[in-house]
Amino acid sequence: MTQRVNFAQQSPKLFKSFLAFTNELFDSAIEVNLIDLVSIRISQMNACEFCLDLHVKQAVIRGESELRLRHVSKWRESDLFTPRERAALTWSELLTELPEEGISDEAYAHVREHLSEQEISDLSFLIVSVNGWDRINIGFKTASGRLTRNFD
Repeated sequence: MTQRVNFAQQSPKLFKSFLAFTNELFDSAIEVNLIDLVSIRISQMNACEFCLDLHVKQAVIRGESELRLRHVSKWRESDLFTPRERAALTWSELLTELPEEGISDEAYAHVREHLSEQEISDLSFLIVSVNGWDRINIGFKTASGRLTRNFD
């Protein structure tokens, strides 16, 4: 698979700004292991090979267990995730595949039981970021296998 466009070279200012935005998320109210789980799940849903490879490698480096990584795609059936992680994964799935009728008050209330308003807000920006990277990398057929987002 050949990358269609090197978007980092074609749009360097936008690329650097978007990367800076993404990096700010690691200084948010969302803990790094939850950032990893959410990022993996979103990239699974979007079938972004590049991003999924990247997020799994980053999670492993940060100490996530292989068993939990294998269960992310079926987190609802697994007992390996905390109520907080389940709430974040629920919100991530809802914002990634927006329901036609929108997000119900009941769904929001469930998430709100486990996450503060700031955490939901920060998580929402994370979801936007991961979905954005997925769409760029899928659209331009970025090859997987690189550890970082250094698109030289």
